[in-house]
Amino acid sequence: MDAIVVGIDVSKDRLDIHVHPSGESFAVARNAEGLDALIAKIGPLGVHAVALEASGGFEAVVAASLSSAQLPVIVVNPAQVRAFAQALGKRAKTDAIDAAVIARFVEATRPAIRALPDADTRLLASLVARRRQIVQMIVAERQRERQLPTRHLRKSAARLIKALEKELNVLDRSIDDSVRGSPVWREKEELLKSVPGVGNVVARTLLAEMPELGNLTRREIASLAGLAPWTRQSGRWRGKSFTGGGRASVRAILFMAAMVGRRCNPVLKAFHQRLIEAGKPKMVALIALARKLLTILNAIIRDKTPWQYA
Repeated sequence: MDAIVVGIDVSKDRLDIHVHPSGESFAVARNAEGLDALIAKIGPLGVHAVALEASGGFEAVVAASLSSAQLPVIVVNPAQVRAFAQALGKRAKTDAIDAAVIARFVEATRPAIRALPDADTRLLASLVARRRQIVQMIVAERQRERQLPTRHLRKSAARLIKALEKELNVLDRSIDDSVRGSPVWREKEELLKSVPGVGNVVARTLLAEMPELGNLTRREIASLAGLAPWTRQSGRWRGKSFTGGGRASVRAILFMAAMVGRRCNPVLKAFHQRLIEAGKPKMVALIALARKLLTILNAIIRDKTPWQYA
């Protein structure tokens, strides 16, 4: 008997649902009543997976509600689903068609089902993401300040920067309260920060945006961060490997930590030096360094053992 897979296309006001392989399709409102009706309908089916696309945040409440009802939820990459639709020759695009394609995509690829972040982790992720936005605004406004022609306009920019810095301090206190209020997070933060080159921002970004840390293999965690190299070859032709995809915010923070670590972490410094002496380009060496750092952090959380350098 074929596994039952439910595909859901999420929009602002409604959910389009397709049940594979029966082909049943229906829609519900994207509100509490609609979600209750959806859970009541698909709950007894014994589904293998309930899949929905990442859709700018609209999927978050839906995924959390389905997961709390003990349904196996998967959030899939929209680009991969669209490429799958094109491979099937599905040029038409409607919400109902998208729901069917999502279900067929999951049935064909069988992606791993992982536990979704709990409410506290989602809140921490939102705080960390907002902090990142504020930092980006401060950097942008400082650049504008240097280009403004008059003292009056520069004062305007300075006032805005001061307000943004004040908001940044408020967010930092909120993040600190969240982490310090959880014994589990506090323990993990101390484990991560035991590695030279890893500070508060790096540790808390990983806690918020990579809760799988410590539960995956080194290859799986590197792929999740977009640090696993992709091989390109055809016949006798061998192209350069490259990295991409994954969680951009995690990858960016790991690059920052790797740049610090190559100066103050003896293991990372030696590893980076070997790569440079072997003729690796600087960017390739930095990517490899970030991947090695992530592997170390993954093992530290998995084994619950702080950094040790013999």
